Amino acid sequence: MNHQPRKRFGQNFLNDNLVIDRIVNFINPQADHNVVEVGPGLGALTQPLLDRVTALQVVEIDRDLIAKLQARQDEKLTIHEADVLTINWATMANGKPLRIVGNLPYNIGTPLLLNLLDAREHVQDIHVMLQKEVVDRLCANVGSRAFGRLSVLMQSCFDIQPLFDVPPESFTPPPKVQSAVVRLTPLASSPDAETLKKLSQATRMAFAKKRKTLRNNMKETLSEETLIEAGLNPQARAETLTLEQFLLLAKMLP
Repeated sequence: MNHQPRKRFGQNFLNDNLVIDRIVNFINPQADHNVVEVGPGLGALTQPLLDRVTALQVVEIDRDLIAKLQARQDEKLTIHEADVLTINWATMANGKPLRIVGNLPYNIGTPLLLNLLDAREHVQDIHVMLQKEVVDRLCANVGSRAFGRLSVLMQSCFDIQPLFDVPPESFTPPPKVQSAVVRLTPLASSPDAETLKKLSQATRMAFAKKRKTLRNNMKETLSEETLIEAGLNPQARAETLTLEQFLLLAKMLP
């Protein structure tokens, strides 16, 4: 491999050809698709993607890995040396819907997904590998232990489909946790920018102290009477509220 994986970049390189084939087959990229790979690393997914598309953009922050990518001298490959959390997705799309793929470092998985909420109009779909615990939270049902702020925000804007689990031995070095591949597709109708901003505030407050009731977590902003008038139970905990109830809560915020 002649590259020392760097902890600060959360590097665990995919090395399982069966897993790589499954991911690429689920993505099913066509020649003219606008595919962006996040964190290409040593290129495990990069080459199979290049075999199918006429152009591929990759975003990488590690200069040593960028040098390896440049050494390919592949005209179809455009390399962006950047922190993916700073990417301007509208510029990257350039008027053509993005298909975002990647084996994401665990330390940026959740921030990147939240970042893409605001860029969803430029996105066709997202296929990413994440910590299985994060995928469970993305897909969690109301009332389950995994249901939380991430579940509400992402489910308000995306159809989320877990695809398959990936064991630690599929990586070098093996992570200490299970991984999973997930597909996210923007919903045809989702909250507008202002509602999403308020939904973000509402979920932050409601889930601030998970064991506390809605009344206690929201008391600085919404009174018990206001919650009751809106048909919300002040004694309820945040994880028992439906997406529709959270959107109602968001609309009530000043």
